[in-house]
Amino acid sequence: MVKSVLPKIKKIAVIFFLVLAVSISFCFRLGDDEQQMLAWGNKCLNQSFDSSTDTKLKKWELELTPDAFIRMRKTYQNGKQEYFSFHLHRMVDMNFLGTADEGTLQFKTMADDIIVQTSHDKKGDLDTLATTLSIPVKNMQPERLDSLRTILEYFKSKEF
Repeated sequence: MVKSVLPKIKKIAVIFFLVLAVSISFCFRLGDDEQQMLAWGNKCLNQSFDSSTDTKLKKWELELTPDAFIRMRKTYQNGKQEYFSFHLHRMVDMNFLGTADEGTLQFKTMADDIIVQTSHDKKGDLDTLATTLSIPVKNMQPERLDSLRTILEYFKSKEF
């Protein structure tokens, strides 16, 4: 008796399309997770930044970018601006000094990898490099610190 191969082909086609659909959904899911991590990292940095430590500070911006840079700009009441930037691939360590209520995040890089630019200063504009960036923070609970460290390590290990 001759059996039709049509049911086998249908089975294979259904399995193939199922595997294809699952693969495609995982591709989109990874991008969503990365966007969520980036959003959480920025939220954590911005909510924790303690601007009250510098009374002359008028405005500040602190950002983790999708291409794994940490950038911080401080604008003072007299117009002076300080800009700090470094790529997470160059980060050696992130330390926290202080208590959960207030402290300092210290980012250390391999060498002089932190760009420091000062502009609109009475002493003149200055471009230098540094190995440590200290950011004053408040309300940095251990869980939040661990979460931030995980996100920064993820972006540090990401290939660009």
